[in-house]
Amino acid sequence: MGTDVFVTGIGVISAIGLNVGENLSALKSQRSGLVSREIPSKKGAVITGPVPVSDEEMAEKLQIPDRPVSRTSLLGAWAAAEAWQGHEHFSALKTGLISSTSVGGMDRSEVFYKDYLGGKPADFGQLRCHDSGSTSECIARSLGISGYVNTLSTACSSGANAIMLGARLLQQGWLDRVVVGGTDALTSFTLHGFDSLMIYDSSNTRPFDESRAGLNLGEGAAFLVLESERSLKITGKQSMGRVRGWGNAADAYHQTASSPEGKGASLAMAEAIRTAGLQPAGITYVNAHGTGTPNNDQSESVALKHIFNDQVPYFSSTKAFTGHTLAAAGAIEAVFSILSIREALMWPNLNFSEPIIGTELLPLTSLTAGRVEAVLSNSFGFGGNNSSLVFTD
Repeated sequence: MGTDVFVTGIGVISAIGLNVGENLSALKSQRSGLVSREIPSKKGAVITGPVPVSDEEMAEKLQIPDRPVSRTSLLGAWAAAEAWQGHEHFSALKTGLISSTSVGGMDRSEVFYKDYLGGKPADFGQLRCHDSGSTSECIARSLGISGYVNTLSTACSSGANAIMLGARLLQQGWLDRVVVGGTDALTSFTLHGFDSLMIYDSSNTRPFDESRAGLNLGEGAAFLVLESERSLKITGKQSMGRVRGWGNAADAYHQTASSPEGKGASLAMAEAIRTAGLQPAGITYVNAHGTGTPNNDQSESVALKHIFNDQVPYFSSTKAFTGHTLAAAGAIEAVFSILSIREALMWPNLNFSEPIIGTELLPLTSLTAGRVEAVLSNSFGFGGNNSSLVFTD
């Protein structure tokens, strides 16, 4: 693939933990973060994966003076701070940040909108948070990064695409070091939006199960620090793993649904494996997209069989732990992929009982130990924007 891209820092906040250690502990103990919560504008409760920390606590801990500030920005700054811990700024290095989000500051916009329509004094400053780019700018300021700051929004593949773009910029010499990842907060907009698409499960999501009925939304953020070999010589950081390959493909099949033949997913996986310089047999474990929707899991299963034939490697979806965190999903699962390699563990696919009729694929259902040489991590978004990453040690 050319110049190696090294991972020298990881940070994550999700429904199963406020840092890497807590997330790892939950994965090992097979503890889901999904809970039932009442939604005032809906009848009954829904299953979500909320992060158990308030905006006020995050802002105070991060010492972010800007107000108002969106929850999406705070979650992102929290995870990025953990990833950046121990890193320093060097004038000899070109350092950038690429963040991704789907909802941006929608949580603040909803507060403004409710106040404004209700005739209450509305803080127009809330609207400064709405733009997705404001999230990236907030995270960059918190890390002291200026210069190259970019924002991606490609639905559920956003986090993976941020990692892919960062890796390519390092490989091509445009940057020496880059902080990459994604962040999204739970909002009424997303909860009602996915409910209107009729793909929200009223029970805990069951990825790759014949009885699957939809997804559960979660919130969170994850970031990785990527460095080139030149950067490592200056920073002296130790590599935690490598971004070895990547692939992106759009099947343009439907506005929200994946191709039944898994065309886009197959193309993305094949390209990621090819750019990694591997053969399909070189993949030890697949961290699948696995949203729990009938369409996605069927399509991804078909694509896995197309790429690996009868030798589909160990695979699982971790979304039954965290919920589907939208733009953050690819970044959170990238951190889980790095942990899989470092801990020599493969994560269980919770709530599975019966394989999908027609594909009969069996995901891992318990924590599985064994040397993990290469992880293929899938993130497939609306509009057919499919991305796959390959991580190695």
